[in-house]
Formats: sequence, C-alpha cells, structure tokens
Amino acid sequence: VQLQASGGGLVQTGGSLRLSCAASDLSYYYMGWFRQAPGKEREFVSAISFPGRKTEYSRSVKGRFTISRDNVKNTMYLQMSSLKPEDTAVYYCAADRSGMGTNTWDYQFWGQGTQVTVSS
Repeated sequence: VQLQASGGGLVQTGGSLRLSCAASDLSYYYMGWFRQAPGKEREFVSAISFPGRKTEYSRSVKGRFTISRDNVKNTMYLQMSSLKPEDTAVYYCAADRSGMGTNTWDYQFWGQGTQVTVSS
C-alpha cells in the first residue's frame, strides 16, 4: 500500500492541526502515526485498528490528539490540539495488516512524513 502524509505546518503553542494520510487502499490495515524530532529516534504517537473501533495513544499526546480513519476515502487523520513546542517533529503514517503495534518494526509500509513545527 502507498501512503501520503499531509497537513503539517507551522503553528503557535496551543494551536491545532489536522494531519491526513491518504492511501491507495486501507482495507484490513492497522494504521499508526509516529514522529521523529531532530536528533531523536522515531517514536510512537497513535494507532488505530481496522475498521477503527480501537485506538491507542502515547502518554505524551493522550487527551490532546485524536486519531480516526475514513475507510471509504482510504484516509487516516490525526487531529492535534493544544500543541506544544515538544510536539515539533516530522510526522509519519504507517500501515500493516498484522496488528495495532506501537513499535516502528510493527509496520511494513510508511509514508514520506510531514513537518509539524510548534512555535513558543
């Protein structure tokens, strides 16, 4: 499956952004969002099952971010609110049919990433 992430940008602290991940076909794929800040390892942000009843979040974003998917449009979303400077990173979407994992090695397919910058 091919993934295309979009929606990143520059936002002030406390602001909101919605990321999108468009796919050729999301059928039966578990999906995830990861992020990577400069000089740091890629880290788990959120994941969603197929068709979307189960979700999971990292402790750092729980309560501020919401993951969702539209299986008709073959698109996954990440609504980010109350953004903080520490949320600044390149955000990647990922997909796999094996399960809803929280590690980078749990996902076979990756999008190219979209930059999110939160200014203080």
